[in-house]
Amino acid sequence: MKIIHCADLHLDSRMLTNLTADQARERRAELLDTFVRMVGYAADHDVCAVLIAGDLFDSRHISAQARNTVLGTIKAHPEIMFFYLPGNHEEDALLSAVSDLPANMRTFGREWQIYRGEGVTVSGAVITDGNADELCRTLSLNPSFFNIVMMHGQISGSGSAGDRDLIALSALSGRSVDYLALGHIHSFREGELPPKGVWCYPGCLEGRGFDECGDHGFVLLDIDTEKKCCVRTFVPFARRRLFAPEIDVTGCGTTVEMTERVRRALSRPGGPAPDDMVKIVLTGQVSFDCEKHPGQIAAHFAPDYYAVSVEDNTRLAVDYRDFRYDATLKGEFVRTVEEDAELTEEEKSEIIRCGILALSGEETEI
Repeated sequence: MKIIHCADLHLDSRMLTNLTADQARERRAELLDTFVRMVGYAADHDVCAVLIAGDLFDSRHISAQARNTVLGTIKAHPEIMFFYLPGNHEEDALLSAVSDLPANMRTFGREWQIYRGEGVTVSGAVITDGNADELCRTLSLNPSFFNIVMMHGQISGSGSAGDRDLIALSALSGRSVDYLALGHIHSFREGELPPKGVWCYPGCLEGRGFDECGDHGFVLLDIDTEKKCCVRTFVPFARRRLFAPEIDVTGCGTTVEMTERVRRALSRPGGPAPDDMVKIVLTGQVSFDCEKHPGQIAAHFAPDYYAVSVEDNTRLAVDYRDFRYDATLKGEFVRTVEEDAELTEEEKSEIIRCGILALSGEETEI
């Protein structure tokens, strides 16, 4: 028996960061299409069920396009059962707006709902109003089944530490959970749930910002109902990947030198492909007379990738002692700061760094 576990699709996300208005519209459409493609993958690989563990939509305001795409795709595949657990972003927006859900769609509310199949159960409940601890304590499962439990929230190892919205793994241990299908964390993670189960976050289906770099997709479960065990496979499936490489440009004196260093970094094995999005993060120390233009670097690589931006996190390498005896405005500034007894050495260095940068006609970043 094959089952797909996905979560955190965040359909209808605005996608405005680091993208033009046209690219944002295209990315919103791509997120919807990735859901459609995933269901097509399920149909092509004899998957019998799809678990959507929360945050299918990005907010309670669901567009007609997103609603119709999701419900229409589900209706078009009656051979697949869809289990939908609302997350903290959309809450019950879809369920309250649609009175006639597809016949092959099962949903969950604030109390445990258990659906039984041939050798498998799928249970789920929505975490709300701090009910996570109570849900964990009241979960009751039949150990003769392969038991899948769906929840959307942040897990904790030994307890909820006073935050009742956390899912305490210790409270679920020993409750015959074979697979804890989670949502909320946007990267793939998994671990053990004693005595014989596992927990898993599939991560988001598509990365939306540069805090979601790397591979994204879903988890494919191949369940042996007789042995009550499963093989889990993470399937990368995103239309585009996001990369935010940090590139040390220490020692570079010109934009051309920095561009070449960036080129070598991006061309390494496993680097971005033409369809990917890249944020180049410049790091390291440069001299105050360094000729550096991030916009020129971004323009150089723009034809190679779907979207390119450059973030300048370099620091100015200034030895203010070089200016201590200068009969210049810079020297007078350095001497004035050095004589301020109320400043720490660290504060003096930072003030002098910014001051010399400003006196050199460059923008300062504090």
